Amino acid sequence: MTAIRNNVDLIAGRTGGLKPRVGIVLGSGLGPFADDVADATVVSYGDLEGFPTPGVGGHAGRLLVGPVSGTPVAVLHGRAHLYESGRADAMAAPVRTLAALGCEALLLTNAAGSLREEAGPGAVMAITDHIGLTGVSPLFGAAGDDRFVNMVDAYDPDLRARLHDTAARIGLALHDGVYAWFCGPHFETPAEIRAARVLGADAVGMSTAPECILGRHAGLRVAALSMVTNLAAGMGGAALSHEQTLTVAATAAADVRRLLKAFLEDWPG
Repeated sequence: MTAIRNNVDLIAGRTGGLKPRVGIVLGSGLGPFADDVADATVVSYGDLEGFPTPGVGGHAGRLLVGPVSGTPVAVLHGRAHLYESGRADAMAAPVRTLAALGCEALLLTNAAGSLREEAGPGAVMAITDHIGLTGVSPLFGAAGDDRFVNMVDAYDPDLRARLHDTAARIGLALHDGVYAWFCGPHFETPAEIRAARVLGADAVGMSTAPECILGRHAGLRVAALSMVTNLAAGMGGAALSHEQTLTVAATAAADVRRLLKAFLEDWPG
């Protein structure tokens, strides 16, 4: 854990010891939320041990620390995915660094395809649970009995209830759903989507689940939001592409930014 201690010392030295209470991972299209961090201290991933070099459009590769709506946060502007390196633990060092900095909770965001027509492009969905369809874990190779992480209520019900209360207060429709984690980078086939629906999935994507597992392993409370960018393969007429993901996510991101800022206003002291 020397690398994590080194990261904490470097970040604390640059922030003057500001202790973030909430960690946030920005998904595709949500990069503008970084502008909501007041007087942010910005640290490049390249300066931090074990942090990945994101290779996907919309993921900048920088950590921002500062207040949002009065709550000190640490924002990961950029994530790595399983399909980039074949490593499910690509986000281990960032998540563990957030926990070591003193974060109490981890808020994950992503762009996702929806399996529910009533939650189509532009909708926002709170993740209630996930289905891992990759056959891998970010805890492969971890030591100690704490690697056997309890995943019941991994997406914290109380945090999700607070997200719903906040959404209602600001007039935002917030759906609930189960997220299915596919490896990517190719999009799912229509047959895979039909299978995922039978398994109980409401949305599909290529991230988030490993970060949830890592967060729970680190003792963080976890909540997650999906920005729906498309109906999943075989459900709509449009061809799926990353460009489409970024375009629609940019629209949904405005709602997620409003929700996160309002949610952080009420963070318990």
